[in-house]
Amino acid sequence: MNIILLGPPGAGKGTQAQMLVDQRGMKQLSTGDMLRAAVKAGTPIGLKAKAVMDAGELVSDEIVSGIIGDALDELGPDTGVIFDGYPRTAPQAASLDEILAARGRALHHVIELEVNEAALVDRVTGRFTCAKCGAGYHDKHKLPKVEGVCDVCGSTEFKRRPDDNEETVRTRMTEYRAKTAPILPIYEARNIVSRVDGMASMDAVSAAIAGILDA
Repeated sequence: MNIILLGPPGAGKGTQAQMLVDQRGMKQLSTGDMLRAAVKAGTPIGLKAKAVMDAGELVSDEIVSGIIGDALDELGPDTGVIFDGYPRTAPQAASLDEILAARGRALHHVIELEVNEAALVDRVTGRFTCAKCGAGYHDKHKLPKVEGVCDVCGSTEFKRRPDDNEETVRTRMTEYRAKTAPILPIYEARNIVSRVDGMASMDAVSAAIAGILDA
């Protein structure tokens, strides 16, 4: 099964993708991660991407498509895929169709994690992590059991992402809407778009996604 998981930063997309990887043996294909890996490995497409990035230019759809194709070729035919960060435009959506068809694959579901912008701002701006082990906390929803002490490793050092502020979150939301708007009608016309309440609990979201995939 091949799916696209959509959602603005902070919607829990990464968490849900990881749960699908752990529970179903699916493979998450994140274009950003794959680009960096291809550049590091020095693959032909990676070298091409490096030259473009070193010149300060945006990597072309052709290069991204090549990297996705290479990644799919390394997987067994029965391995399901979660596309993360791609496609973002109508031409990329068309390109993905061609990439999948060439490998005897098809796209089965596009799942969007819907969020309430005000609640998302609250969720993102309140989060912080243990600087030592990375355990996650929140100012309102999940404070350490002992103030200032990590529940997991006992560290007393915590950190926040510098971009976890209201202005950045609202900018991300605007960018997300602008980027996903062109591709959703394409998939809605195929009746493969489903929406899940991204503001529900992690387990509730996971159960909703499972219900879609198992239907």
